[in-house]
Amino acid sequence: MHKNISILVVDDEESMCTYLETILSMKGHSVVSVRSGKDALNYIEKGSPCSVIILDIMMPEMDGLETLEKIKGRGSEIPVILLSALGQAGTVVKAMKLGASDYITKPFEDEELEIAINRVLEKRRLVEEVKELQNELEEERKKGEFFISVSEQMDSIRRIIGQIADTDVTVLIQGESGVGKEVIAKSIHVNSLRRDKAFVKVNCAAIPSELLESELFGYERGAFTGAITAKPGRFGLAHEGTIFLDEIGEMSPALQAKILQVLQDKVFTRLGAKEDSRVDVRILTATNKDLEKAVKKKTFREDLFYRINVVNIIIPPLRERREDIPILIDTFLSRYNKRYNRSIESISKSLMDVFMSYDWPGNVRELENVIKRVVILEDEDRILEELAPKRDERKFEVLASSPSSGGSTVNSSLKSTSKRAAFEVEKEMIMNALKQTKWNRKKAAEQLGISYKALLYKLKKMKQEGDSA
Repeated sequence: MHKNISILVVDDEESMCTYLETILSMKGHSVVSVRSGKDALNYIEKGSPCSVIILDIMMPEMDGLETLEKIKGRGSEIPVILLSALGQAGTVVKAMKLGASDYITKPFEDEELEIAINRVLEKRRLVEEVKELQNELEEERKKGEFFISVSEQMDSIRRIIGQIADTDVTVLIQGESGVGKEVIAKSIHVNSLRRDKAFVKVNCAAIPSELLESELFGYERGAFTGAITAKPGRFGLAHEGTIFLDEIGEMSPALQAKILQVLQDKVFTRLGAKEDSRVDVRILTATNKDLEKAVKKKTFREDLFYRINVVNIIIPPLRERREDIPILIDTFLSRYNKRYNRSIESISKSLMDVFMSYDWPGNVRELENVIKRVVILEDEDRILEELAPKRDERKFEVLASSPSSGGSTVNSSLKSTSKRAAFEVEKEMIMNALKQTKWNRKKAAEQLGISYKALLYKLKKMKQEGDSA
């Protein structure tokens, strides 16, 4: 059920207007009715709220088809459902060519009208979603924000994209979570011959497996309980464009077989449909799993693996291309300063040092989220408080996992040991700064590269630790 639906009823019969106002209002919709095509055009021109237009064909002076033609001629994208007592095929075809979203013959059941309303609104929602993605892609393309990197590894990936973008080969993009697999997929799309068509992303891990098939391929009305309207799938929306199947390793074997059919034959079947649908779409995939191991375990189809793995792009984690961290920071600062009306031009040296030594297990996505918090909170000290211990813990964890350390023999007290070690180092640095500035706390804070408030907080924490010792 769509919320906050505003419906414009256009019919010269007062009794029909009253009837439609009554049944639609009972459904919770906001309804306005007018008696002529001219009044409908005036209503739309005023910019009045309108989600759907229900338009009668048989009206004096300006009939429904002429009204529809004028509505669409003015660039309106409001869905129009036509009503008529005449179910003539020629009229229906002409109405659809003029831009009608649906057609209902009088007399009709209340439920039939409600289903038509939900159907056209769902289709419009999906189309708008694709347009929004297209606009985002275009903006990013103009800004050149697809590839924010100075590292040699990413430069090599950039060259591969240049070689394959204008082809239709399938691409498997691999890497840890947060490294930027979607960025690579978008970059392939905007540099391809399909750049002006849809780019549709599907996160296979975010959609329950029992719903993923209907999300990908769509369904017909009555295909299952609750399917009161037909729904186009993501493959249908991506026709002539690109579909990006993220986390394809999470897909069930049964659904893998249907993806293989699309790759081989360019056809799929909507749930409940009697005929196949043909589609022209480029398929890009991504995963953070080892699909070769999944193939050996029989959890991923070998034939599908070879189909999607025509070109393989492996994105290195951020910790292996630390030279990208400063340029990514500048980009994210600029992005979120604009979004949240802030003016943070750079971060302090102390925070940059932490960023450069931190391993970023969440990769670029984690760095972006941290910068977003820096911009919103305008408080580096809180970020330092959080990241410094994590950085030290990570170093100890890496040491513990190395062969020379004995690996699993290191017990769980190692984390507390690392925290204590970091605290002692920080305490020594603070005491040295205070001594050098003759206990001038403001100068000491400047020397340490932190705020006066942060220094007071740390001194208080040191006192508490000393009292509890």
